[in-house]
Amino acid sequence: MTVPRASAPPPPTPAAEAPRAARRTLGRPLPTAVYALFAAALTVTLRLVEVSRAGDLFVDEVIYQELGRSAGRGGFPSTSEGLFFLHPPGFFYLEAGWMKLFGEHQDVIAQVHSLRVLNALLAGVTAALLVALVARVRSRPAGLVAGVLFALDQFCIRQNNRVLLETETMVWVLAGFLVLVPLCRSGPQGRPRARAVAGGLLLGMGVLTKDHSALVTVLPLLLALALGWGPPRRLTAWAASAAVLPYAVYVVFVGGFGHWTDFWEQKTHGLDRLLGLTQETGFNAPGTPSLAGRLLDELPGYGTTYLLLALTPVALFLLLRRREPVYRLLALFHACAILTLGYALAIGTLEEQALYLLFVPNLVALAVTVPVPRRRPAARTLAVACIAGVLLAPAVVYAKDRWQPDDGFARMQEYMRQHVPAGSGIVTVDGQKTRGVTYWTFEDSYRLGNWVTPGERAAHRADYVIVPWKVVEQGYGRSPLPEVRELTRDARLLFSFQGHTYGSLALYRLPPVPGQPAGPR
Repeated sequence: MTVPRASAPPPPTPAAEAPRAARRTLGRPLPTAVYALFAAALTVTLRLVEVSRAGDLFVDEVIYQELGRSAGRGGFPSTSEGLFFLHPPGFFYLEAGWMKLFGEHQDVIAQVHSLRVLNALLAGVTAALLVALVARVRSRPAGLVAGVLFALDQFCIRQNNRVLLETETMVWVLAGFLVLVPLCRSGPQGRPRARAVAGGLLLGMGVLTKDHSALVTVLPLLLALALGWGPPRRLTAWAASAAVLPYAVYVVFVGGFGHWTDFWEQKTHGLDRLLGLTQETGFNAPGTPSLAGRLLDELPGYGTTYLLLALTPVALFLLLRRREPVYRLLALFHACAILTLGYALAIGTLEEQALYLLFVPNLVALAVTVPVPRRRPAARTLAVACIAGVLLAPAVVYAKDRWQPDDGFARMQEYMRQHVPAGSGIVTVDGQKTRGVTYWTFEDSYRLGNWVTPGERAAHRADYVIVPWKVVEQGYGRSPLPEVRELTRDARLLFSFQGHTYGSLALYRLPPVPGQPAGPR
């Protein structure tokens, strides 16, 4: 007897197959690019909100926008004081390209605000690279946490909202390590020598933006070469050679155009500052506030930043425990960042922005090493709660502080355009051993100088004085606090603004010097 065959089930209809396909799609992990784009978008958005009002002008911003203008005119960057070789030109040529694309503002403050948008976009690239690097070493969720932490961190926001070198520098540094990390894997690699050279060139572009960054780019590669950590030695040698190439080409051009003497003079002065032999700025300079006092003052806003930095030794320990080549390479990167900041903290020139070159590597180290319990639900819940708290705290600070106006110089400029004639003589009291933010902001419209004695005021017909009181009170002014108080004792207050950056920013009309004819009042 023949058993009849069971008939095949009818093929599923499109309506029945759609839910199954949707479940399969939803079950797949999102690609790294989605996480990276989310972190980048969040980072850029948070930095662009109130970008022109949430932080007053910083002196380096005003100088760097002038260097960007000069780079756009061709040749080496320069200011009104001459050619500028204290820092390499990478960021200044990027500024020049931005101005060519989006227009150059004649107004200094408007130009700074435009360049802040550029740095906000660079910060977005940094967040995306953070996600990609951590995802490549550990996992996509860990990368997303690192990217969102970077996006929300108040210290990083302040650094990225200023027209400074460190933001672009870190873009190149992270991009370089992202390219080099796959070379640490065993097994055949596609075009490993080209990848090593490309990674080295990216790190070299970081050095061409801020030569100080050689301590977190070239030095880790040299240590990896000596210790045999990270990629195979021959590939590390290729990467290290490529890393010094961009700066070497720059030096050759400087010498070829006959500027070697100026270059050497400014670089040796910069090296003296880096080593702490010359203390002009920063927390180690004489007469300035202590680092401990500054940290306590900033604790309410930067508590999460301090917590993550306090975990720096833990992150290094966890990296060194891992024997895989990729972790050893990141350990050298992290250790060099710690040594660089540690030296500055001890005896070097310690400036706030230097901390950025440790914070970001530390974020990478924590994201790829800190264990998350998987089998113990209570411990896992606690870990998730801690991560949520670390993310929530800076978000609350941002929501509270971001809409507090801190744009005193922009408001003062509007007042001066209407009430202070162009070409008037103005006394400046900030700037320590160099010209301060007041000079660089108003040099195109007024005559400015540290003319504090009656004779100097009379000789230069200086009828006004601008005082950023917080700068003077903290010891960063060219004129000491008693001298400024004496200068303004009988002066008439014309304009005042209270902000976080400069405290009371004030413009005074000075009384006439005896024997000097009084100007219009």
